[in-house]
Amino acid sequence: MRDQYYDQLDSIVDDLVAMTSAVQTAVHEATDALLNADSAAAESVITGDKQIDISREVIENRTLQLLATQQPVAGDLRQLVATLRMVGDLERMGDLSAHIAKIARRRMPDIAVPDELKPTIAEMASVADRMIAAAAKIVAERDIAAATDLEAEDDEMDTLRRMLFRTLLSESWAHGVEPAVDIALLGRYYERIGDHAVSVARRVVYLVTGEVPAPVH
Repeated sequence: MRDQYYDQLDSIVDDLVAMTSAVQTAVHEATDALLNADSAAAESVITGDKQIDISREVIENRTLQLLATQQPVAGDLRQLVATLRMVGDLERMGDLSAHIAKIARRRMPDIAVPDELKPTIAEMASVADRMIAAAAKIVAERDIAAATDLEAEDDEMDTLRRMLFRTLLSESWAHGVEPAVDIALLGRYYERIGDHAVSVARRVVYLVTGEVPAPVH
C-alpha cells in the first residue's frame, strides 16, 4: 500500500511537469499568433486553455484524495500542499496565454504589435519561455539553487516591461490609443507569467526546506 502511495505522489509530480510543458507551449503559440497574425495558433491557445483547466482539476482531485485518505505528514504533506498552490499558478499562466492570443485575434488580419516593439515583445516571450522551462526542471528535480536563480532572472522581465512603457509614453508614439492599451496589457501579461513561474519555484523551496523563501528584491 505504501509503495502505491509513493507511486501516486511521483505521478502527481509528473503531471505537474506535463502541465508546465503545456503552459510553455501555450505561451509560445500565443506569441506566434501575436507577432505573425497566426489565426490557427491563436485558436489553438484559446481552445487549449480548457485542457489546462482540466489538468488543474484532475491534479487537485488526486491531491485532495491523498490528503483525505493517507493523512501525510512532514515532507509528503508539504508536497501535496505545494501542489495545490502550484496548479493554481500554472492555470493562471494558461489564462494569461489565452489573453495574449485573444489580443492577437482581435487585431487580425493586422499584427497587434507595432514593428518597433516586436523585438521587445519577442524578448519578453523568450524570457517567459526560459522561466517556464526552468520552473518545470525545478519541480522535477527540486533544485533549490535553480529556484533562486529564476527569481533573480525575473528582473530582466521587469526591465523589458519598463522599456515598453517608455515607448508608449514617448512623444514619438504614433499608433493611437487602442494599440497603446494592447501593448500595456501585453506587457502586464508577460510579466505576470514570469511572476507565476517564480511563484512555482518558491513553492518548491518551501517543499524542500519547509520554509517560505524571502524575496530576492
